Amino acid sequence: MWGKAGGLKAAFELKGEIIMVQKGTISKINGKMAWALGLQHFLAMFGATVLVPLLTGLDPLVALFTAGVGTWVFHLVTGRKVPVFLGSSFAFIAPIVLVAKNQGLAYATGGIVAAGIVYLIIAAMVAAVGPEFIVKLFPPVVSGPVIIVIGLSLAPTAVKMASTNWWLAGFTSLVIILVTTVARNGIKHIPVLIGVGLAYLVALIFKQVDTKPLVEAPWFAIPGFMLPKFSWYAISVIAPVAIVTMVEHIGDVLTNGAVVGKNFLEDPGLHATLAGDGLATLVAGFLGGPANTTYSENTGLLALTRVYDPSVLRKAALLAILVSFWAKIGAILRTIPQSVIGGVSLILFGMIASVGIRMLKKEEIDFAHPRTLIIVSVVLTLGVGGAVLKIGNFELSGMPIAAIAGIILNLVLPHNE
Repeated sequence: MWGKAGGLKAAFELKGEIIMVQKGTISKINGKMAWALGLQHFLAMFGATVLVPLLTGLDPLVALFTAGVGTWVFHLVTGRKVPVFLGSSFAFIAPIVLVAKNQGLAYATGGIVAAGIVYLIIAAMVAAVGPEFIVKLFPPVVSGPVIIVIGLSLAPTAVKMASTNWWLAGFTSLVIILVTTVARNGIKHIPVLIGVGLAYLVALIFKQVDTKPLVEAPWFAIPGFMLPKFSWYAISVIAPVAIVTMVEHIGDVLTNGAVVGKNFLEDPGLHATLAGDGLATLVAGFLGGPANTTYSENTGLLALTRVYDPSVLRKAALLAILVSFWAKIGAILRTIPQSVIGGVSLILFGMIASVGIRMLKKEEIDFAHPRTLIIVSVVLTLGVGGAVLKIGNFELSGMPIAAIAGIILNLVLPHNE
């Protein structure tokens, strides 16, 4: 794992400790701190991961379990090189609801299995022809704005959650900012954990927490696993969404690599990351969970903490698996006010957009050139504006449309000065 990654030069795990090599000095994060880092990654993904099943009728505890297992599957397939967390995909909400309404949730999970197979087919094609062609489709002039769009398109979600209680959201953000900029030693690596913890205590004091779910929840419970059923209708509605999420996947892997300072499309390779995502979705479908996808929330947290060791994400995945059976802990997490999660998201989503800006600066993209201005402006306008293209049950919206438009413009516009 040696290699330059922003200010961080290296991170590796040794006997339960994460060794950080930064600016010529060596510091150790012990096992407890590593688990604390994993816990805040778990908190970062929790809200979105359980929201998808709540909106579609699937079991939130199953979603947590399949997110944890899916993350481990992804890490094993990719050689444990890519620091990502896989959680519930929002792109599948509408088709899951449609299929569930007409045929039932079991058929919807069958469509999710088919979507995972589509991922694997695409991964095999990429492995056969090589990633070079795909990589050429995403030069910095395209990938930079796409990364910005990923961050900015999530901004309304952060604002909506924060607006439920602005003072509590602001307190959460303020704590995270102070810990990140003022704290020293290992404390500075867990700003989200400290921010959420203090904000939760404040919310309890001012009676902003609904403790009823915590009181009523049993200590332990088995998630409501469900075997899939298959129909051509469900497959035709849900499987094509994998094409959309594949574009999002490439954008997320590019973003993650930009944060870490590595090209994951080359090593372990786009075919490996696609296969990992596909297998994770396949497993989720067979267990009755929502489709999995790489999570920008955790990439934003990587940028904030500058701890890039993939083992931290695997610890977060183990926590997700454990919490899926520990119903009481799950209930505590479900009682975290939306405004607190919104306060965290205000920081993390902005971090993602900042990474895209950093990429454009690092690659010295010439904004005096009309070709550059056209590509960047079209990508930003379509992505942030929420453009939608719908053909029957197939729908493209936001970032995928922006990415496709950027790719086409980069291929057809002349390079003449």
